[in-house]
Amino acid sequence: MTTLITGATSGIGESLAKLYADNNEQVIACGRNTEKLAKLSQHQNIESCQFDATDLQDIRSSTVAYTQFDRVILNAGNCEYIDDARNFDSSLFERVITTNLLSMGYCLEALLPKIKPGGQLVIVSSSVTYLPLPRSQAYGASKAGVSYLANSLAVDLKDIDVTLVHPGFVKTPLTDKNDFPMPMAVSAEKAANYIYKGVAKRRKEVHFPHRFTFILKFLRMLPTPLWLKLAKGLSR
Repeated sequence: MTTLITGATSGIGESLAKLYADNNEQVIACGRNTEKLAKLSQHQNIESCQFDATDLQDIRSSTVAYTQFDRVILNAGNCEYIDDARNFDSSLFERVITTNLLSMGYCLEALLPKIKPGGQLVIVSSSVTYLPLPRSQAYGASKAGVSYLANSLAVDLKDIDVTLVHPGFVKTPLTDKNDFPMPMAVSAEKAANYIYKGVAKRRKEVHFPHRFTFILKFLRMLPTPLWLKLAKGLSR
């Protein structure tokens, strides 16, 4: 089995690459960090592939030698917050949308035809899509687009199984920058285990940690005015 993973140089992607490799799968670890990729490729089951996921031609040229994958996991992404919605930062918004959403389209164009019939496409979104949250205009919009993209692909792809991943808070170098509490946060290794098990069962959605995501799913059933009142309190 061959699994290609984007965003494999840190966080969830790195933990997934190591987990699949430790389970005797051939892993193509993708990212931009040459030092991290070189370190990952020391594992006997990991081959590194460097490209910028926001550059279609770079993805194409870097993966031209690969003809077929059993599984593609699109995990690369970034998170930035809009601290002052009244003075909206369109440059930040564009940057996040490009990194998190447009890059998915580029990867799909270059890699989707190479997934063999009966293979799997795994798309990592976020549980932020369940509810509108403070400062999340850019990140939340990008991940909402990612989730819709995955769900619509699941309708149209007849010979490939699509799994959509909605993680809660995960302790990674990216979330280390967060200046707010992260309830029920899990390690990147534990997140990778949740995903690994869910993908093995070909689940349509993998969300975790369950206690946290079930709370969010419950809260989204509240009347919108009530949730807005609660959310405004969180943003103070």
